[in-house]
Amino acid sequence: MQVDDIRVFVPCKNYQQSCAFYQALGFSIESASADLSIATSGECSLFLQRYYNQEFAENLMLQVCVLNINEAFDIISKLTNFDIRFEGIKQEPWGKVIYLWGPSGELLHVTEFN
Repeated sequence: MQVDDIRVFVPCKNYQQSCAFYQALGFSIESASADLSIATSGECSLFLQRYYNQEFAENLMLQVCVLNINEAFDIISKLTNFDIRFEGIKQEPWGKVIYLWGPSGELLHVTEFN
């Protein structure tokens, strides 16, 4: 089996708010159905679904790899209209990371590798 792509289905506590959040991060949002949207940035995409399970959402982690962590932090720090939280840039042996909890409780590891 040769895998070409893997996409995650992100549960949304508030579907419209999650779509707006990912759009504010720079993703383009395209409706796939009444209950599903595709969020795309470059060649990467994920699904936002009108489904919510708190335990699943709060244990979901995504690594979002970026080319410029400072640019990402600038964008994230301006997201004031969302129920989110984030930590500052942390240096790790393998690169830099921002921990960002999305509006459904999902944890995004916004990462710039060395």
